[in-house]
Amino acid sequence: MLRQLSFPAVYMGLLAAFVGYSASFAIVLAGLRAMGASETQAATGLFFATLGMGVCSIWLPLATRIPAAVAWSTPGAAFLASATLLPGGFAEAVGAMILCAGLILLTGFVPALGRVVAAIPKPIANGLLAGVLLKLCFAPALALGQIPLLVLPVMLAWLVGLRVSRLAAMPFAVIAFVLVLVFGVEVTPYPEQSGAAWFPELAPILPVFTLQSFVSVAVPLYLVTMAGQNIPGFAVLELNNYTVARQPLIRNTGFVSLIAAVFGSVPVNMSAITAAMMAGEDAGADPKGRYWAAITSGVAYVFLAFMASLVTLAASLAPEALITSVAGLALIPALVNALSAAFADRDQIEAPALTFLIAASGMTLLGISGAFWGVLLGSVVWVVKRRV
Repeated sequence: MLRQLSFPAVYMGLLAAFVGYSASFAIVLAGLRAMGASETQAATGLFFATLGMGVCSIWLPLATRIPAAVAWSTPGAAFLASATLLPGGFAEAVGAMILCAGLILLTGFVPALGRVVAAIPKPIANGLLAGVLLKLCFAPALALGQIPLLVLPVMLAWLVGLRVSRLAAMPFAVIAFVLVLVFGVEVTPYPEQSGAAWFPELAPILPVFTLQSFVSVAVPLYLVTMAGQNIPGFAVLELNNYTVARQPLIRNTGFVSLIAAVFGSVPVNMSAITAAMMAGEDAGADPKGRYWAAITSGVAYVFLAFMASLVTLAASLAPEALITSVAGLALIPALVNALSAAFADRDQIEAPALTFLIAASGMTLLGISGAFWGVLLGSVVWVVKRRV
């Protein structure tokens, strides 16, 4: 086993962890805050989300001997950031995240559930994903109008990184964000900041379970996690000629997600972007040894988990518009890909368009979010038009 360890695998694993974390930690924090989490609760949620994907990224590659890359649900966090605050606050949101993790775990035991998700037309699923992402993708433009002197350096660094490589864009932007925070933001601590602990609280949050949160948050969170992360993640591994046993991987990530959700964490799932980095030739000439890249990324994630309080504190010192602008920049590629896939079929543009618009609108009907109604009405239009 150790004979298969190589420098390219270690290097690519560390790079994937850095890219994966820096590109989306702001999205996770934005999602938790939008659901009513305090700074302490957000730090705890970030800790368990990072620890969860670290544990899975070590455990699953060791068990399967494939570069089974795991990430937190970035589109899920983006959905939470764009969703309406539930009446029960963060406790109700935690209940919804527990139910979502339960659905993922159940899918690992009941393949029919996975087939139901896979049966949703891809344009509809991508329309939902694009609608969920749109609100956060507006954030850089809105912040540019509000705090241009703080946002411009971040955007310029993002552009420079983009010129080097797409994978470098967000790390460059995060470095610029830190520099702006150090040199451009006047820090005025408030009570919760001044008493912030270096280690996040490990106390579980007493969840509140309601039918409204299940339909409005848990089900859409499950759908975007499965359709936006798990299915593409499996596809990347299979594209690189790895044999993937999907059900055990879904069960294991669902189990870890269920434990972490009790502490306010978003789900963890198979990753597509970091999997593409660690399943290719850059992670080693021997495909049988590339699983070490995923293991290395898992070790790095475990280390990064213990920086959650520091990262959350630093983010809390920045203007909200600045942190959401960083999150929005990270989601631009995902938005473009989702929109392109949603409208790829020129004979079926109305259904994904309706799904996209309803999901992006932020509307609620009967206390149920637009994400659910968008999928439902978009699917009805899809079926009706196909029969015509």
